[in-house]
Amino acid sequence: MSDMNEWNRQIIAEFRANDGVVGGDLAGMPLLLLHHTGAKSGLERVNPLAYQRNGNSVAVFASKGGAPTNPDWYYNLVANPDVTVEIGTETHSATARIASGEERARIWSTQMEAFPNFAEYEEKAAPRKIPVVVLDLG
Repeated sequence: MSDMNEWNRQIIAEFRANDGVVGGDLAGMPLLLLHHTGAKSGLERVNPLAYQRNGNSVAVFASKGGAPTNPDWYYNLVANPDVTVEIGTETHSATARIASGEERARIWSTQMEAFPNFAEYEEKAAPRKIPVVVLDLG
C-alpha cells in the first residue's frame, strides 16, 4: 500500500506544480484530484483519477487497474458523497452519485473508446462491473 501512496503523492505534486498536467504514463490523460472523506476513518483523502467531462459534471472510474475489488475511494464516496475536486487550477465542490443504466453505458463506452486501457481493465476485473461515478459540480 505504501508504494501506491507514494505514487499518488508524486502524481499529486506533479499535478499541482504543472497546473493539472502530468507526464509519464499518464501524459494526455485528463486527471483530477478527488478530495473525499474516509468512510471509516473520517479523514480527508486525495486521489488522482482519470475523468471525463459531461456537461456540468465529471465522471470518474473505479477501475483500480482492473483489480477484482473496487478501490477504497469508491466506498468513501458511497458513504460520504460530498467531495471537492481539483481540475487544472480550479477547485469545485461536488456531489458523487453512481451512474447506472444508459448513463453508465454511454459514459463507459466513451471512456473505452478514448482510452483503450479501460477496456483492458474491464476484462481483467470481470466479473466485477467497474463503477462509473458522476460528480455533479456545485
